[in-house]
Amino acid sequence: MTETDREGVAGAEGAREGVAGAEAGAAEVRRVARVVLLDPDDRILLLHGHEPDDPAQTWWFTPGGGLEGDESREQAALRELAEETGITDVDLGPVLWRRYCSFPFAGRRWDQDEWYYLARTTQTATAPGGLTELETRSVSGLRWWTSAELSVARETVYPDRLAELLDSLLGEGPPSPPLDLAPEIV
Repeated sequence: MTETDREGVAGAEGAREGVAGAEAGAAEVRRVARVVLLDPDDRILLLHGHEPDDPAQTWWFTPGGGLEGDESREQAALRELAEETGITDVDLGPVLWRRYCSFPFAGRRWDQDEWYYLARTTQTATAPGGLTELETRSVSGLRWWTSAELSVARETVYPDRLAELLDSLLGEGPPSPPLDLAPEIV
C-alpha cells in the first residue's frame, strides 16, 4: 500500500467514525476507484443504475468499482472503466475528490472509500463487456451529460453535488490537493 493509499484509508476511516448514526460494527470499508471521464466536448459519462429487484429505484453514477487483489487504485480505475464502458483509450489524470459513502444495495450495506480520478478520452462509443452478474442486473445504460444537463437534472446523481463539482472542475481545473467530499450516508 502506498503512502497516498494509507492517507486515503485513514481519511475514510476518520470520516466513518465521525458520522453520526453510522452502524455499530459496520463492515470493512471497500476501497473504490471511480472515473470522471470527459470527452472532447467536456461531457461526463455516467452509468444508469437501479436496485436489482426494483428497477423503478434509479440513479446515475460514475464508472468505477472496488480494487481487486493487490492492484493500485489507478489500475482499478482503468480496469473498471474498460469493463463497464468498453472505453480503453484514456488519459488518466489526478485524483479529484475523495469520499466516504455508505448505502444499501442488493440486500446489504456497502461502506466505501472512493477516489475519483479525472480521465479524458476521444473514444465516445461505449460497449460494456465485462460486467459482473450483479452489474448486469443493476445497470441499464450509459449516457454522456453536459454540465448544463447535469445542473437541471431531476434524477438522483452520485456523488451528491456532481453538477457543482463538474462546473468547478471545468472552470478552475483539477484541485490540488484532492477535495475531501462530505461523507454521504444513504
